[in-house]
Amino acid sequence: MKTEFTPEQLQDPALQRSNEILRSCVHCGFCTATCPTYQVLGDELDSPRGRIYLIKEMLETGRKPDAKTVKHIDRCLSCLACMTTCPSGVHYMHLVDHARDYIKKNYTRRWDDRALRWLLSKILPYPTRFRLALLGAKIGRPFAWAMPDARLRAMLEMAPKRIPPVSRNDDPQSFAPIGKQVKRVALMTGCAQKALNTDINDATIRLLTRLGCEVIVAEGAGCCGALTHHMGKTSESHATAAKNIRAWTAEMDGQGLDAIVINTSGCGTTVKDYGHMFRNEALADDAARVSDIAVDISELLTQLDLPEGGDKKMVVAYHAACSLQHGQQIKAAPKDLLKHAGFTIAEPADSHLCCGSAGTYNLMQPEISAKLKARKVRTLEAKSPDVIAAGNIGCMMQIGSGTTVPIVHTVELLDWATGGPEPRALIGK
Repeated sequence: MKTEFTPEQLQDPALQRSNEILRSCVHCGFCTATCPTYQVLGDELDSPRGRIYLIKEMLETGRKPDAKTVKHIDRCLSCLACMTTCPSGVHYMHLVDHARDYIKKNYTRRWDDRALRWLLSKILPYPTRFRLALLGAKIGRPFAWAMPDARLRAMLEMAPKRIPPVSRNDDPQSFAPIGKQVKRVALMTGCAQKALNTDINDATIRLLTRLGCEVIVAEGAGCCGALTHHMGKTSESHATAAKNIRAWTAEMDGQGLDAIVINTSGCGTTVKDYGHMFRNEALADDAARVSDIAVDISELLTQLDLPEGGDKKMVVAYHAACSLQHGQQIKAAPKDLLKHAGFTIAEPADSHLCCGSAGTYNLMQPEISAKLKARKVRTLEAKSPDVIAAGNIGCMMQIGSGTTVPIVHTVELLDWATGGPEPRALIGK
């Protein structure tokens, strides 16, 4: 793609990077075949290729974004299926992140949109605030029908029926390995996950210590920054990410770390991108060090001696989270681990398509999200599974709100198969 940025514009590192990305696009349109929003809406401007044209024109002219451009960029899930499909290696993630940052700085949204974004950014990354909000939503859910805004209704309807107890395993501490130590790892316990499902971190700690890992929950680590990053709130997301970088490099420079383990794939995609996010900042070297040893839990487990499981006689429908299969290009490991543990794996049709969760997307774009959820649930249930497994809490909440089939994290099933307790979601099934 031909671009016409001026030499002065290209002094800006963000514009320089976007120019590189834009110039790698060859207009082929392969991305439209795997774009969920294009499939739902059928509008070229709601495809990656269409959004690339809008972003190019916006950035080249340096103009204030118009409502049309903002609408189509807001509709992007950041599922990154286009990056898996693209034959030219267009790094769409960095381009759309830059566009959102540019929109945040140069576009004035309606007051209610600004208020909702502010509210989400001040609640979701903070587990205690999120728990209180969930309690309020649980109380208000019966009155969701009376909400005038579809986004407010979506927030109430997404509240889980059960709010889990606080887990002390999320506090900064060290968990000793059982038997000979083979690795020392830091576990990212996250933010929203600590409010929505404490069983995931608990199962991760049990499984890793059983396999010989010392597990560290580092002092000062918390939200990865993804939620605010994808809203274009760059200063907020970088401040949050910087706390993680400092917390983990302190461990790396102390007793050392073999890996930073992440069991929420949406967070994993962001942490692995810290090196890029901070490339022009004082923390650049430390951010790159963190990204270099960040791994999804499934990646780490393939390096450990996971016992071969017996036959649980359970059919597991595996949902591939977009942030795992497209953002991190991890596709086979979770399924191979589940098969090794004795489960029968079933993959739904169109497994490359998003479920519609996408961070806060299901709250910001509830109509599109609902259509994607219905399609995903339909394809999963078509496999008649005993349980659905996924590697991302957002996907679990999204899919779980549309089906009666139990849904659990992949690590919960692996923990159960190797001596841990039966996942809570399966008890009384």
